[in-house]
Amino acid sequence: MTYVYLVLGAICAGVAVTAVILASRAGRGSAVDRVQAVIDFSLTAGLTSSGTDVSAYLDSEPKQGLISTLATRLGSLFSGRFTAMSEEAIREQLMAAGMYTASPRTVLGYRILFLIGVPVLVFLLVGVHSFLSVMMIVLAIFAGWILPVTYVQRKARLRIDTIDRALPDLIDLMCVMIEAGLSFPASMRLAADQFGPPLTDELRLTLQEQTMGLSISEALQHMAERADTPAVRAFVRAMAQGDRMGISMGQIMRSLSHEMRARRRSSAEERAQKTPVLMLFPLVFLIFPALFIVLMTPAVISLMHNLKGF
Repeated sequence: MTYVYLVLGAICAGVAVTAVILASRAGRGSAVDRVQAVIDFSLTAGLTSSGTDVSAYLDSEPKQGLISTLATRLGSLFSGRFTAMSEEAIREQLMAAGMYTASPRTVLGYRILFLIGVPVLVFLLVGVHSFLSVMMIVLAIFAGWILPVTYVQRKARLRIDTIDRALPDLIDLMCVMIEAGLSFPASMRLAADQFGPPLTDELRLTLQEQTMGLSISEALQHMAERADTPAVRAFVRAMAQGDRMGISMGQIMRSLSHEMRARRRSSAEERAQKTPVLMLFPLVFLIFPALFIVLMTPAVISLMHNLKGF
């Protein structure tokens, strides 16, 4: 047992030395890295234009910390070796989650850090004294490997769901503005100020791409790639068809609003039908045992007293 603690101490000391070395390097290159991250984000998301204040975005972004730097370097070292998900798939998840400045290698680095840190923490807390403690360490290894990706996927799913819920209201508002005489980009620009993130962020990125020279159809197509949901795809497809065929935008958006609300209603009904199945596990394993204990305990106690009388 003493040798195990010595090995763990050596591993922790090596990680600490590596972190100190990386911190000394990151202190000199942090400003350059942040500027490069802003440039990359501007090129991919359409923020580089003559009217874009890059310095304001730089000030609003959190500085890259020591752990993020270490994770990025570890991900670069082990990239393409120990993960079943490709970098492109992780990048799509990051885009859907709105984490534009994070790289797939950073996520891979966090997976490696959690793969080492979580089992070591569990080992220090419970030790290796029984089969249960060994199973807890094995589960900690599995949890440490999947937690970073699960976090990104959950954040992406919540962000996409938020966009889906707000999209019918956006279409209604834009329909009123278009019928009042505004153009499609102008109505989108005014409607973007009436909603909060993440829908506002996607609309502003789309407008910025259109300002840079892309057509409105191409900018909307990029929006559908960032937020790949049936509602967004239907919105982009309807706008592209209306722009190509010359159909009235107001009429298209009114029909699209009814279609999306019907889709949202059917989705709510589908979730409601899944509720009994989801309630089965807590009902059988949590509610029923407690109910049986409350109801059967007096009868069992009375039966035991009666049996003692014989």
